[in-house]
Amino acid sequence: MEPRLNETPSVSPPTPTLSEEKSVSPTVLAFRRFRKNKLALAGIVFLSFIVLVAIFADVIATHDPTASQLSKIEAKADGENWLGTDGSGRDNFSRLVYGARISLTVGFFAMLFTVLIGGTLGSIAGYYGGKIDSVIMRFTDIVLIFPFILLFMTIVAILERTTVPIFILVIAITSWPQVCRILRGTFLSIREKEYVLSARSIGCSDWRIIRKHFLPNAVGPIIVNATIVMATMIVAESALSFIGFGVPQPTPTWGNMLTEAQSVRLLRNNPEAWLPPGLCILLTVLSINFIGDGLRDAFDSKA
Repeated sequence: MEPRLNETPSVSPPTPTLSEEKSVSPTVLAFRRFRKNKLALAGIVFLSFIVLVAIFADVIATHDPTASQLSKIEAKADGENWLGTDGSGRDNFSRLVYGARISLTVGFFAMLFTVLIGGTLGSIAGYYGGKIDSVIMRFTDIVLIFPFILLFMTIVAILERTTVPIFILVIAITSWPQVCRILRGTFLSIREKEYVLSARSIGCSDWRIIRKHFLPNAVGPIIVNATIVMATMIVAESALSFIGFGVPQPTPTWGNMLTEAQSVRLLRNNPEAWLPPGLCILLTVLSINFIGDGLRDAFDSKA
């Protein structure tokens, strides 16, 4: 049966060819893979919520987080104090809100300085190799020998006074070796690639080779390790505050809130004093880990 003249044959949409798929940049491919990870997207949503709470803490908080209400020490939750008060009469809800700001600040900047120190030393060791690599890695091994908690407590004891900036610097100084070893391994694998050897053969400078070839290929491991380090820093701050070596009181952090809730009376009768900060630590760290897992899968070229 012949087709009618007024009918047009249906044309199926063209399918992308292999060459078109290859022409897509690695960043776009990584973004597409990341969007398919539901846990990573859920982690971004929750972490964004916590960041917004931290930014607008001044608006959300109902009380001064450091002000004591002597008539309401370890009080249960009511219409004025939504999560009750701690052992010094400070409002738990306001401390929870402001604690998000301090805990995220500590986690982010400790991660930033850790990645900067460890990434710089690891990159230099991996790129140049030889004696420079040996010196840097032996120094890294010496730092790794000392237990993290003991080394941190020693530095804090020497400084005698701990503030948030000092706490961030101390925790970064004692935590960089792992990042250094990972970035060194990444750079060692990249420096033997053919395109790097070709760039060296035509006389490209070290900085140009690092900027054009090393950093674009190492950005995936750097970002993934940054998320892992940030989650670790938040847990470390909470643990160190719990044992009395973290951010000093009355600065509100989630770790300090758990420290204030150590009394048996609060643990039994006032779960609203310690359960919210514990859940915030748990969910925030899980969210960052989910994002890190999603980024690791997204930047994995074999995925």
